[in-house]
Amino acid sequence: MDSYSYSYTFSKRAQQLTSSTIREILKVTERPEIISFAGGLPSPKGFPIEAMKQAFNRVLESKGESALQYGPTEGYAPLRAWVAQDLKHSGADDVSPDEVLIVSGSQQALDMLGKLFIDPGSKVLVEAPSYLGALQSFSLFEPAYQSVPTDEGGLIPESLTPETAAGARFIYALPNFHNPTGRTLSLERRKALVERCAALQVPIIEDDPYGELRYAGEPLPGLLGLGRAAGATVIRLGSFSKVLAPGLRLGYIVAPRRIISKLVQIKQATDLHTASLTQMAVYETIKDGFLDTHLPVVRQLYKEQCGYMLDAIEEHFPDTCSWTKPDGGMFIWVTLPAHIDGSKLLEQAVARNVAFVPGAPFFAGEGRQDNTFRLSFVTVSEAKIREGIAILGELIKQS
Repeated sequence: MDSYSYSYTFSKRAQQLTSSTIREILKVTERPEIISFAGGLPSPKGFPIEAMKQAFNRVLESKGESALQYGPTEGYAPLRAWVAQDLKHSGADDVSPDEVLIVSGSQQALDMLGKLFIDPGSKVLVEAPSYLGALQSFSLFEPAYQSVPTDEGGLIPESLTPETAAGARFIYALPNFHNPTGRTLSLERRKALVERCAALQVPIIEDDPYGELRYAGEPLPGLLGLGRAAGATVIRLGSFSKVLAPGLRLGYIVAPRRIISKLVQIKQATDLHTASLTQMAVYETIKDGFLDTHLPVVRQLYKEQCGYMLDAIEEHFPDTCSWTKPDGGMFIWVTLPAHIDGSKLLEQAVARNVAFVPGAPFFAGEGRQDNTFRLSFVTVSEAKIREGIAILGELIKQS
């Protein structure tokens, strides 16, 4: 009970807030007996603890005063230049550091883009399903969601018609190892998407936190480079959470200068700038090619974990289910028989000490599929993966 008897008057926006479904499930997973496939958490086995420790020490020893001081809103200049250069690997050859804004995690980027583009009732195009954290962030600004259909190949570009796109502020898409489905958009569909968005004048927000986690197949060019060639406006979000560690809370936005200048103003009103010490330590870690040796280790770890789960699913799930087989990232998407509700299955699973995320919250607006759920495989041991999947298979067969 509050220690004061004041009557609080929250804003209408605050009154509409709800807790994240995943965060609520994670409260259950704190119990040590729970086998959790719920959280989209990177494996701590991939955290470069010693390298980061040395980098922080070097920065404090050589640049301590500036590292602990206020910094420019746009971000640490050498890190911005590194991001611009690194984007060449995904096909964006002409990015200037002036088009890069460093943010406090890509979740902050989503919040800032919501502030920039969304008025109450604004049309926003999102995949069905889409990343729950983005839906939660955008919903704060009261958009009118328009769902864009997907299939086994991901987003269907042909569904973007003049009627669908009319008045849309942007389309939000995750082309690589999609959260929650794990799917990857083909090169053909990437080209079709940017060409349609260029013709329809709909900006694309390309969220790519998992692109560096490919462990099968060949890398594909990002929407940013393809979009610039096609005349589309593409705003790319990237993160160091999955390639280094999420506790750093460090990400970036790449966009045309006009958009970046407005985002800088928004960030100044939000938190002034992203932590200087963190930016400088990350740059110190990665500047000399550290990721070239670090990422293959992480990719191999995730590949093995994914293999354990796919093997277990193949063994224990009935053939009335279907599931994705990702080429990278952290997630597998399961589609159940139509009569099984993923949320009700979760209740039964938690009673057997297994947790996952039901699929319904990943849908905005029409097209919700209750007979789905998401599995994350990177933080659970092989033995626990096999035990937990066997339990889920048993419960599905009984439903």
